[in-house]
Amino acid sequence: MNESSSVEALAASLRRDFERYQTGEKLPSSRALMERYGVGPGTVSRAVARLAAEGLLVTRPGAGAFRARRPDPVRRGGDTSWQEVALSAESGASVPRTVDDTGVLATLSAPPPGAISFHGGYPHPSLRPDRALASVLAGAARRPGAWGQPPVEGIEELRGWFAREITGPAGPLDASHVLITAGGQSALTTALRALAPPGGSVLVESPTYPGLLAVARASGMRPVPVPVDADGLRTELLEGAFRATGARVLVCQPLFQNPTGAVLASERRSQVLRIAREAGAFVVEDDFARRLAHADSGPLPPPLAADDEHGTVVHVCSLTKAVSPSLRVGALAARGPVLGRLRAIQVVDSFFVPRPLQEATLELVGSPAWRRHLRALAAGLTERRTAMSAALLRELPGLEQPVSRLGGYHLWLSLPEGTDEAGAVTEALRAGVAVAPGRAYFPAEPTGPHLRLSFAATAGAQEIDEGVRLLAGVLG
Repeated sequence: MNESSSVEALAASLRRDFERYQTGEKLPSSRALMERYGVGPGTVSRAVARLAAEGLLVTRPGAGAFRARRPDPVRRGGDTSWQEVALSAESGASVPRTVDDTGVLATLSAPPPGAISFHGGYPHPSLRPDRALASVLAGAARRPGAWGQPPVEGIEELRGWFAREITGPAGPLDASHVLITAGGQSALTTALRALAPPGGSVLVESPTYPGLLAVARASGMRPVPVPVDADGLRTELLEGAFRATGARVLVCQPLFQNPTGAVLASERRSQVLRIAREAGAFVVEDDFARRLAHADSGPLPPPLAADDEHGTVVHVCSLTKAVSPSLRVGALAARGPVLGRLRAIQVVDSFFVPRPLQEATLELVGSPAWRRHLRALAAGLTERRTAMSAALLRELPGLEQPVSRLGGYHLWLSLPEGTDEAGAVTEALRAGVAVAPGRAYFPAEPTGPHLRLSFAATAGAQEIDEGVRLLAGVLG
Protein backbone atom coordinates (compact mmCIF):
# COMPACT_ATOMS: atom_id res chain seq x y z
CA MET A 1 0.00 0.00 0.00
CA ASN A 2 1.44 3.41 -0.94
CA GLU A 3 1.70 6.26 1.52
CA SER A 4 -1.25 8.27 0.19
CA SER A 5 -3.61 5.30 0.48
CA SER A 6 -2.27 4.54 3.99
CA VAL A 7 -3.01 8.12 5.03
CA GLU A 8 -6.56 7.90 3.66
CA ALA A 9 -7.15 4.54 5.33
CA LEU A 10 -5.97 5.84 8.71
CA ALA A 11 -8.02 9.03 8.37
CA ALA A 12 -11.12 6.96 7.54
CA SER A 13 -10.57 4.75 10.61
CA LEU A 14 -10.19 7.76 12.88
CA ARG A 15 -13.37 9.34 11.50
CA ARG A 16 -15.30 6.17 12.34
CA ASP A 17 -13.89 6.15 15.87
CA PHE A 18 -14.65 9.80 16.64
CA GLU A 19 -18.04 9.13 18.21
CA ARG A 20 -16.38 7.35 21.13
CA TYR A 21 -14.64 10.60 22.16
CA GLN A 22 -16.26 13.54 23.90
CA THR A 23 -15.66 17.09 22.78
CA GLY A 24 -12.23 18.12 24.06
CA GLU A 25 -11.18 14.54 24.88
CA LYS A 26 -7.63 13.62 23.95
CA LEU A 27 -6.99 11.10 21.18
CA PRO A 28 -4.35 8.34 21.49
CA SER A 29 -0.76 9.45 21.07
CA SER A 30 1.05 9.22 17.74
CA ARG A 31 3.02 6.25 19.01
CA ALA A 32 -0.18 4.46 20.03
CA LEU A 33 -1.73 5.09 16.61
CA MET A 34 1.43 3.81 14.89
CA GLU A 35 1.30 0.59 16.89
CA ARG A 36 -2.47 0.11 16.52
CA TYR A 37 -2.57 0.60 12.76
CA GLY A 38 0.93 -0.52 11.79
CA VAL A 39 1.87 2.72 10.05
CA GLY A 40 4.79 5.11 10.21
CA PRO A 41 5.03 8.52 11.90
CA GLY A 42 4.64 10.39 8.59
CA THR A 43 1.34 8.63 7.88
CA VAL A 44 0.01 9.48 11.33
CA SER A 45 1.11 13.10 11.00
CA ARG A 46 -0.55 13.53 7.61
CA ALA A 47 -3.79 11.80 8.67
CA VAL A 48 -4.05 13.97 11.79
CA ALA A 49 -3.36 17.10 9.71
CA ARG A 50 -6.10 16.09 7.27
CA LEU A 51 -8.68 15.66 10.05
CA ALA A 52 -7.60 18.92 11.65
CA ALA A 53 -8.19 20.65 8.29
CA GLU A 54 -11.67 19.10 8.24
CA GLY A 55 -12.38 20.61 11.65
CA LEU A 56 -12.77 17.23 13.38
CA LEU A 57 -9.89 17.64 15.77
CA VAL A 58 -7.52 20.29 17.09
CA THR A 59 -3.83 19.86 17.81
CA ARG A 60 -1.98 21.51 20.68
CA PRO A 61 1.83 21.51 20.45
CA GLY A 62 3.29 19.39 23.22
CA ALA A 63 -0.15 18.19 24.39
CA GLY A 64 -1.54 16.10 21.51
CA ALA A 65 -4.72 15.95 19.41
CA PHE A 66 -8.21 16.52 20.83
CA ARG A 67 -11.77 15.99 19.58
CA ALA A 68 -13.04 19.29 18.22
CA ARG A 69 -16.40 20.80 19.07
CA ARG A 70 -19.11 19.33 16.89
CA PRO A 71 -19.91 21.74 14.07
CA ASP A 72 -23.22 23.51 13.96
CA PRO A 73 -25.80 22.05 11.56
CA VAL A 74 -25.39 23.22 7.98
CA ARG A 75 -27.59 26.17 7.27
CA ARG A 76 -29.87 25.95 4.29
CA GLY A 77 -28.99 28.40 1.55
CA GLY A 78 -31.27 30.88 -0.11
CA ASP A 79 -32.52 30.87 -3.68
CA THR A 80 -29.54 31.33 -6.03
CA SER A 81 -31.41 30.81 -9.28
CA TRP A 82 -31.12 34.55 -10.02
CA GLN A 83 -27.44 33.94 -10.80
CA GLU A 84 -28.34 32.12 -14.03
CA VAL A 85 -29.61 35.41 -15.44
CA ALA A 86 -26.71 37.48 -14.11
CA LEU A 87 -24.03 35.11 -15.44
CA SER A 88 -25.55 34.91 -18.92
CA ALA A 89 -26.36 38.61 -19.37
CA GLU A 90 -23.48 39.88 -21.53
CA SER A 91 -25.16 42.42 -23.72
CA GLY A 92 -23.02 43.79 -26.53
CA ALA A 93 -20.54 40.92 -26.56
CA SER A 94 -19.76 39.96 -30.16
CA VAL A 95 -18.50 36.54 -29.04
CA PRO A 96 -20.21 35.29 -25.86
CA ARG A 97 -17.82 33.83 -23.35
CA THR A 98 -17.94 30.09 -22.81
CA VAL A 99 -16.53 29.10 -19.45
CA ASP A 100 -16.11 25.36 -19.82
CA ASP A 101 -13.53 23.32 -17.92
CA THR A 102 -14.68 19.93 -19.24
CA GLY A 103 -11.71 19.30 -21.50
CA VAL A 104 -9.21 20.34 -18.86
CA LEU A 105 -10.82 18.30 -16.09
CA ALA A 106 -10.75 15.25 -18.37
CA THR A 107 -7.00 15.10 -17.74
CA LEU A 108 -6.77 16.72 -14.30
CA SER A 109 -9.41 14.74 -12.41
CA ALA A 110 -8.22 11.77 -10.38
CA PRO A 111 -9.63 8.45 -11.64
CA PRO A 112 -11.66 6.24 -9.29
CA PRO A 113 -9.57 4.13 -6.89
CA GLY A 114 -8.07 1.17 -8.70
CA ALA A 115 -8.59 2.56 -12.21
CA ILE A 116 -5.60 2.71 -14.54
CA SER A 117 -4.81 6.27 -15.64
CA PHE A 118 -4.44 6.63 -19.39
CA HIS A 119 -5.87 10.15 -19.16
CA GLY A 120 -3.38 11.96 -16.94
CA GLY A 121 -1.37 14.94 -18.12
CA TYR A 122 1.58 14.53 -15.73
CA PRO A 123 4.22 11.82 -15.31
CA HIS A 124 3.81 9.09 -12.70
CA PRO A 125 5.27 9.83 -9.22
CA SER A 126 8.06 7.34 -9.94
CA LEU A 127 9.24 9.70 -12.71
CA ARG A 128 9.38 12.76 -10.47
CA PRO A 129 12.50 14.04 -8.67
CA ASP A 130 10.64 14.33 -5.35
CA ARG A 131 13.73 13.93 -3.18
CA ALA A 132 15.63 16.63 -5.04
CA LEU A 133 12.56 18.89 -4.93
CA ALA A 134 12.22 18.50 -1.17
CA SER A 135 15.89 19.32 -0.70
CA VAL A 136 15.97 22.46 -2.85
CA LEU A 137 12.66 23.76 -1.51
CA ALA A 138 13.81 23.35 2.08
CA GLY A 139 17.05 25.16 1.27
CA ALA A 140 15.29 27.95 -0.60
CA ALA A 141 12.81 28.54 2.21
CA ARG A 142 15.67 29.21 4.64
CA ARG A 143 17.62 31.51 2.35
CA PRO A 144 17.85 35.14 3.55
CA GLY A 145 15.22 37.22 1.79
CA ALA A 146 13.47 34.16 0.34
CA TRP A 147 10.10 35.25 1.71
CA GLY A 148 10.37 38.80 0.46
CA GLN A 149 8.84 40.20 -2.70
CA PRO A 150 10.62 39.13 -5.89
CA PRO A 151 10.88 41.35 -8.97
CA VAL A 152 7.56 41.23 -10.79
CA GLU A 153 9.34 39.86 -13.88
CA GLY A 154 10.97 37.08 -11.83
CA ILE A 155 14.40 36.74 -10.27
CA GLU A 156 17.06 37.65 -12.82
CA GLU A 157 19.15 34.48 -12.55
CA LEU A 158 16.16 32.26 -13.33
CA ARG A 159 15.11 34.48 -16.23
CA GLY A 160 18.65 34.24 -17.59
CA TRP A 161 18.57 30.45 -17.33
CA PHE A 162 15.33 30.27 -19.31
CA ALA A 163 16.72 32.64 -21.97
CA ARG A 164 19.74 30.37 -22.49
CA GLU A 165 17.53 27.29 -22.59
CA ILE A 166 15.24 28.80 -25.24
CA THR A 167 17.72 30.22 -27.76
CA GLY A 168 21.13 29.11 -26.51
CA PRO A 169 23.93 31.12 -24.86
CA ALA A 170 24.57 33.14 -28.03
CA GLY A 171 20.90 33.50 -28.99
CA PRO A 172 18.82 36.68 -29.31
CA LEU A 173 17.22 36.35 -25.86
CA ASP A 174 18.61 37.36 -22.49
CA ALA A 175 17.13 37.78 -19.01
CA SER A 176 15.52 41.10 -19.95
CA HIS A 177 13.29 39.34 -22.50
CA VAL A 178 11.82 36.77 -20.07
CA LEU A 179 8.94 36.83 -17.58
CA ILE A 180 8.60 34.07 -14.98
CA THR A 181 5.05 32.67 -14.91
CA ALA A 182 3.06 30.28 -12.73
CA GLY A 183 3.37 27.43 -15.23
CA GLY A 184 2.48 27.08 -18.90
CA GLN A 185 -1.29 27.50 -18.55
CA SER A 186 -0.80 30.86 -16.84
CA ALA A 187 1.65 31.90 -19.56
CA LEU A 188 -0.81 30.98 -22.33
CA THR A 189 -3.58 32.90 -20.58
CA THR A 190 -1.37 35.98 -20.27
CA ALA A 191 -0.28 35.76 -23.90
CA LEU A 192 -3.81 35.48 -25.28
CA ARG A 193 -5.16 38.27 -23.11
CA ALA A 194 -2.26 40.50 -24.12
CA LEU A 195 -2.41 39.83 -27.85
CA ALA A 196 -6.05 39.19 -28.82
CA PRO A 197 -9.03 41.41 -27.97
CA PRO A 198 -12.37 40.04 -26.73
CA GLY A 199 -14.39 39.14 -29.80
CA GLY A 200 -11.26 38.63 -31.88
CA SER A 201 -10.17 35.49 -33.69
CA VAL A 202 -7.24 33.32 -32.62
CA LEU A 203 -5.80 30.76 -35.03
CA VAL A 204 -5.16 27.40 -33.38
CA GLU A 205 -4.06 23.98 -34.52
CA SER A 206 -6.76 21.37 -34.99
CA PRO A 207 -6.79 19.22 -32.97
CA THR A 208 -5.11 21.05 -30.10
CA TYR A 209 -4.74 21.31 -26.32
CA PRO A 210 -8.18 21.79 -24.63
CA GLY A 211 -6.72 24.18 -22.05
CA LEU A 212 -5.91 26.63 -24.84
CA LEU A 213 -9.43 26.45 -26.25
CA ALA A 214 -10.89 26.96 -22.78
CA VAL A 215 -8.74 30.07 -22.18
CA ALA A 216 -9.68 31.61 -25.52
CA ARG A 217 -13.40 31.01 -25.12
CA ALA A 218 -13.47 32.15 -21.50
CA SER A 219 -11.88 35.43 -22.66
CA GLY A 220 -14.54 35.93 -25.34
CA MET A 221 -12.21 35.03 -28.25
CA ARG A 222 -13.03 32.86 -31.25
CA PRO A 223 -10.64 29.91 -31.79
CA VAL A 224 -10.33 29.25 -35.54
CA PRO A 225 -8.93 25.85 -36.56
CA VAL A 226 -5.97 25.28 -38.89
CA PRO A 227 -5.59 21.53 -39.49
CA VAL A 228 -2.55 19.51 -38.46
CA ASP A 229 -1.14 16.54 -40.37
CA ALA A 230 1.79 14.17 -39.78
CA ASP A 231 4.25 17.06 -40.34
CA GLY A 232 2.52 19.55 -38.07
CA LEU A 233 0.57 22.69 -38.90
CA ARG A 234 -0.59 22.76 -42.53
CA THR A 235 1.02 25.99 -43.68
CA GLU A 236 -0.73 25.90 -47.10
CA LEU A 237 -3.94 26.71 -45.18
CA LEU A 238 -2.44 29.24 -42.78
CA GLU A 239 -2.24 32.26 -45.09
CA GLY A 240 -5.90 31.94 -46.06
CA ALA A 241 -6.91 31.59 -42.39
CA PHE A 242 -5.18 34.87 -41.52
CA ARG A 243 -6.76 36.59 -44.51
CA ALA A 244 -10.27 35.28 -43.84
CA THR A 245 -10.34 36.08 -40.11
CA GLY A 246 -8.09 39.11 -39.71
CA ALA A 247 -6.52 37.29 -36.76
CA ARG A 248 -3.34 38.70 -35.27
CA VAL A 249 -2.41 35.63 -33.22
CA LEU A 250 -1.50 32.03 -34.05
CA VAL A 251 -0.92 29.53 -31.22
CA CYS A 252 1.02 26.41 -32.17
CA GLN A 253 3.06 23.57 -30.66
CA PRO A 254 5.88 22.85 -33.13
CA LEU A 255 7.44 20.08 -31.03
CA PHE A 256 5.51 16.88 -30.10
CA GLN A 257 2.17 18.58 -30.60
CA ASN A 258 -0.65 17.78 -28.19
CA PRO A 259 -2.50 15.55 -29.01
CA THR A 260 -1.07 14.24 -32.31
CA GLY A 261 2.60 14.25 -31.29
CA ALA A 262 3.56 15.82 -34.64
CA VAL A 263 6.83 17.71 -35.06
CA LEU A 264 6.65 20.71 -37.40
CA ALA A 265 8.59 19.85 -40.58
CA SER A 266 11.74 21.87 -41.16
CA GLU A 267 10.45 23.47 -44.39
CA ARG A 268 7.28 24.60 -42.60
CA ARG A 269 9.11 26.38 -39.77
CA SER A 270 10.22 29.31 -41.94
CA GLN A 271 6.83 29.37 -43.66
CA VAL A 272 5.01 29.84 -40.34
CA LEU A 273 7.22 32.81 -39.44
CA ARG A 274 6.98 34.35 -42.91
CA ILE A 275 3.20 34.04 -43.17
CA ALA A 276 2.65 35.43 -39.68
CA ARG A 277 4.99 38.35 -40.30
CA GLU A 278 3.25 39.22 -43.59
CA ALA A 279 -0.08 39.14 -41.72
CA GLY A 280 1.28 41.42 -38.98
CA ALA A 281 0.56 38.67 -36.47
CA PHE A 282 2.24 37.07 -33.48
CA VAL A 283 3.07 33.39 -33.17
CA VAL A 284 2.62 32.06 -29.64
CA GLU A 285 4.95 29.07 -29.51
CA ASP A 286 3.88 26.61 -26.81
CA ASP A 287 7.07 24.59 -26.29
CA PHE A 288 5.57 22.41 -23.56
CA ALA A 289 7.26 19.11 -24.46
CA ARG A 290 10.93 19.97 -25.01
CA ARG A 291 11.94 18.32 -21.73
CA LEU A 292 9.76 15.30 -22.50
CA ALA A 293 12.01 14.00 -25.30
CA HIS A 294 12.57 10.25 -25.21
CA ALA A 295 15.92 8.52 -24.90
CA ASP A 296 15.92 7.62 -28.61
CA SER A 297 14.78 11.01 -29.92
CA GLY A 298 18.16 12.32 -31.09
CA PRO A 299 18.83 16.07 -31.45
CA LEU A 300 15.69 18.23 -31.27
CA PRO A 301 14.94 21.12 -33.63
CA PRO A 302 15.43 24.49 -31.93
CA PRO A 303 12.40 26.53 -30.88
CA LEU A 304 10.89 28.87 -33.45
CA ALA A 305 12.06 31.68 -31.17
CA ALA A 306 15.67 30.82 -32.06
CA ASP A 307 14.98 31.61 -35.74
CA ASP A 308 12.87 34.71 -35.09
CA GLU A 309 14.54 37.94 -36.24
CA HIS A 310 11.71 40.40 -35.87
CA GLY A 311 9.95 39.65 -32.58
CA THR A 312 7.18 37.64 -34.21
CA VAL A 313 7.37 34.80 -31.67
CA VAL A 314 6.08 34.90 -28.10
CA HIS A 315 7.61 31.80 -26.56
CA VAL A 316 5.89 29.82 -23.78
CA CYS A 317 7.59 27.04 -21.84
CA SER A 318 7.26 25.39 -18.45
CA LEU A 319 9.04 22.99 -16.11
CA THR A 320 5.80 21.64 -14.64
CA LYS A 321 5.25 18.70 -17.01
CA ALA A 322 8.84 17.49 -16.64
CA VAL A 323 9.13 17.92 -12.87
CA SER A 324 5.91 18.00 -10.84
CA PRO A 325 2.34 19.28 -11.23
CA SER A 326 2.95 21.43 -8.16
CA LEU A 327 6.13 23.07 -9.47
CA ARG A 328 4.18 25.69 -11.36
CA VAL A 329 7.09 27.63 -12.82
CA GLY A 330 7.30 28.60 -16.48
CA ALA A 331 8.39 31.44 -18.72
CA LEU A 332 7.15 33.87 -21.34
CA ALA A 333 9.83 35.22 -23.70
CA ALA A 334 9.35 38.03 -26.20
CA ARG A 335 11.16 40.99 -27.75
CA GLY A 336 9.90 44.47 -28.47
CA PRO A 337 6.95 46.50 -27.15
CA VAL A 338 4.85 43.35 -26.68
CA LEU A 339 6.93 42.46 -23.65
CA GLY A 340 5.55 45.46 -21.77
CA ARG A 341 2.00 44.39 -22.60
CA LEU A 342 2.68 40.84 -21.41
CA ARG A 343 4.20 42.09 -18.16
CA ALA A 344 1.28 44.43 -17.50
CA ILE A 345 -1.29 41.66 -17.98
CA GLN A 346 0.62 39.29 -15.71
CA VAL A 347 1.08 41.88 -12.95
CA VAL A 348 -2.60 42.79 -12.99
CA ASP A 349 -3.62 39.12 -12.88
CA SER A 350 -1.22 37.61 -10.36
CA PHE A 351 1.47 40.11 -9.25
CA PHE A 352 4.35 37.60 -9.30
CA VAL A 353 5.38 33.97 -8.79
CA PRO A 354 6.29 33.23 -5.14
CA ARG A 355 10.00 33.78 -4.55
CA PRO A 356 10.67 30.51 -2.64
CA LEU A 357 9.37 28.57 -5.65
CA GLN A 358 11.60 30.53 -8.01
CA GLU A 359 14.65 30.11 -5.76
CA ALA A 360 14.03 26.37 -5.43
CA THR A 361 13.66 26.05 -9.21
CA LEU A 362 16.91 27.89 -9.82
CA GLU A 363 18.73 25.63 -7.37
CA LEU A 364 17.20 22.51 -8.95
CA VAL A 365 18.16 23.30 -12.55
CA GLY A 366 21.68 24.23 -11.45
CA SER A 367 22.27 20.98 -9.58
CA PRO A 368 23.67 17.64 -10.85
CA ALA A 369 20.29 16.12 -9.96
CA TRP A 370 18.67 18.03 -12.83
CA ARG A 371 20.48 16.24 -15.66
CA ARG A 372 20.12 12.91 -13.88
CA HIS A 373 16.39 13.48 -13.61
CA LEU A 374 16.01 14.38 -17.30
CA ARG A 375 17.87 11.21 -18.30
CA ALA A 376 15.72 9.07 -16.01
CA LEU A 377 12.54 10.76 -17.30
CA ALA A 378 13.56 10.18 -20.93
CA ALA A 379 14.27 6.51 -20.22
CA GLY A 380 10.98 6.06 -18.34
CA LEU A 381 8.93 7.69 -21.10
CA THR A 382 10.66 5.58 -23.75
CA GLU A 383 9.89 2.36 -21.87
CA ARG A 384 6.24 3.30 -21.45
CA ARG A 385 5.78 4.46 -25.05
CA THR A 386 7.28 1.22 -26.34
CA ALA A 387 5.04 -0.83 -24.05
CA MET A 388 1.86 1.00 -25.06
CA SER A 389 2.62 0.81 -28.79
CA ALA A 390 3.28 -2.94 -28.52
CA ALA A 391 0.16 -3.52 -26.41
CA LEU A 392 -2.10 -1.65 -28.84
CA LEU A 393 -0.74 -3.62 -31.78
CA ARG A 394 -1.22 -6.88 -29.90
CA GLU A 395 -4.66 -6.22 -28.39
CA LEU A 396 -6.24 -4.01 -31.07
CA PRO A 397 -4.63 -5.09 -34.36
CA GLY A 398 -7.72 -4.12 -36.33
CA LEU A 399 -7.43 -0.42 -35.48
CA GLU A 400 -5.27 2.13 -37.26
CA GLN A 401 -2.18 2.24 -35.06
CA PRO A 402 -1.14 5.66 -33.69
CA VAL A 403 2.15 7.17 -34.81
CA SER A 404 4.77 6.43 -32.16
CA ARG A 405 6.57 9.74 -31.66
CA LEU A 406 9.92 10.09 -29.91
CA GLY A 407 8.74 12.63 -27.38
CA GLY A 408 5.74 13.69 -25.34
CA TYR A 409 3.65 11.53 -23.05
CA HIS A 410 0.71 10.15 -25.02
CA LEU A 411 -0.56 8.45 -28.20
CA TRP A 412 -3.46 9.67 -30.37
CA LEU A 413 -5.71 6.76 -31.23
CA SER A 414 -8.21 7.01 -34.11
CA LEU A 415 -11.37 4.97 -33.65
CA PRO A 416 -13.47 3.46 -36.46
CA GLU A 417 -15.94 5.84 -38.08
CA GLY A 418 -19.26 5.73 -36.27
CA THR A 419 -17.81 4.73 -32.90
CA ASP A 420 -19.63 6.32 -29.97
CA GLU A 421 -16.63 8.12 -28.51
CA ALA A 422 -18.37 9.33 -25.34
CA GLY A 423 -19.83 5.89 -24.77
CA ALA A 424 -16.43 4.27 -25.21
CA VAL A 425 -14.91 6.60 -22.62
CA THR A 426 -17.68 5.78 -20.15
CA GLU A 427 -17.46 2.03 -20.73
CA ALA A 428 -13.67 2.11 -20.45
CA LEU A 429 -13.93 3.78 -17.05
CA ARG A 430 -16.41 1.15 -15.91
CA ALA A 431 -13.94 -1.50 -17.05
CA GLY A 432 -11.19 0.12 -14.96
CA VAL A 433 -9.22 2.38 -17.31
CA ALA A 434 -9.55 6.17 -17.63
CA VAL A 435 -9.00 7.69 -21.10
CA ALA A 436 -9.38 11.21 -22.51
CA PRO A 437 -12.06 11.76 -25.18
CA GLY A 438 -10.82 13.23 -28.45
CA ARG A 439 -13.76 15.61 -28.98
CA ALA A 440 -12.40 18.12 -26.48
CA TYR A 441 -9.28 18.63 -28.62
CA PHE A 442 -11.12 19.99 -31.66
CA PRO A 443 -12.03 23.70 -31.86
CA ALA A 444 -14.76 22.88 -34.42
CA GLU A 445 -16.28 19.66 -35.75
CA PRO A 446 -13.98 16.68 -35.13
CA THR A 447 -12.59 14.69 -38.06
CA GLY A 448 -13.74 11.50 -36.35
CA PRO A 449 -13.76 9.72 -32.99
CA HIS A 450 -10.45 9.60 -31.13
CA LEU A 451 -8.96 8.80 -27.73
CA ARG A 452 -5.84 10.32 -26.23
CA LEU A 453 -3.94 7.67 -24.28
CA SER A 454 -1.31 8.88 -21.82
CA PHE A 455 1.43 6.42 -20.95
CA ALA A 456 3.38 8.78 -18.70
CA ALA A 457 0.89 8.63 -15.83
CA THR A 458 1.21 4.86 -15.49
CA ALA A 459 3.48 2.89 -13.15
CA GLY A 460 5.11 1.05 -16.06
CA ALA A 461 4.81 -1.64 -18.71
CA GLN A 462 2.78 -4.08 -16.62
CA GLU A 463 0.07 -1.52 -15.84
CA ILE A 464 0.04 -0.40 -19.49
CA ASP A 465 -0.48 -3.98 -20.69
CA GLU A 466 -3.40 -4.43 -18.30
CA GLY A 467 -4.93 -1.08 -19.25
CA VAL A 468 -4.77 -1.77 -22.98
CA ARG A 469 -6.27 -5.24 -22.39
CA LEU A 470 -9.20 -3.66 -20.55
CA LEU A 471 -9.61 -1.03 -23.28
CA ALA A 472 -9.58 -3.72 -25.95
CA GLY A 473 -12.47 -5.40 -24.16
CA VAL A 474 -14.46 -2.23 -24.71
CA LEU A 475 -13.35 -1.40 -28.27
CA GLY A 476 -12.71 -4.88 -29.63
